[in-house]
Amino acid sequence: MITAIQASNKPPACWPEDGPEQAKSGRDLMSAELFDRLAHRIRLDHPELAAGMAERILDQALAFLGTCAVTTEPIGPSELVDIGWHTFILHTADYTDFCDRIAGRFIHHIPDEPEGDRAGSPLAASVAAIRASGFTLDPALWFSRADCTQCHAGCTDSPTR
Repeated sequence: MITAIQASNKPPACWPEDGPEQAKSGRDLMSAELFDRLAHRIRLDHPELAAGMAERILDQALAFLGTCAVTTEPIGPSELVDIGWHTFILHTADYTDFCDRIAGRFIHHIPDEPEGDRAGSPLAASVAAIRASGFTLDPALWFSRADCTQCHAGCTDSPTR
């Protein structure tokens, strides 16, 4: 599962002037061109997904990442939402630029240890944080926890700690 801790005092640059409550969908956080390119990649990599599912997954992955930028609580993605995060993070230049703009820092993706007790944050915490950040939630995509975390070196996102 992913765990997010706001490790920077730099305010996120992604939010509209009135704050995160104005960004109602994750797709609002990136250009339509990049969104379409990433959704297309999800469709290619996951042909088993129903029509329209790639866009829903990506929207929720972006809402999750936007929430990671502002939350102080550990949060993690669902299995389906993690597909969107995996797809985006492989586009390293775009992902790095997005993280810098959204959070002022890189948002790490760290797999859970196989022998771990899956002690990551519960999905309920992620759902609550996403709603509190003002994003629209697609509840059908938030039912099964992923085996990864963005909690790096004690939940600080610090690659040196």
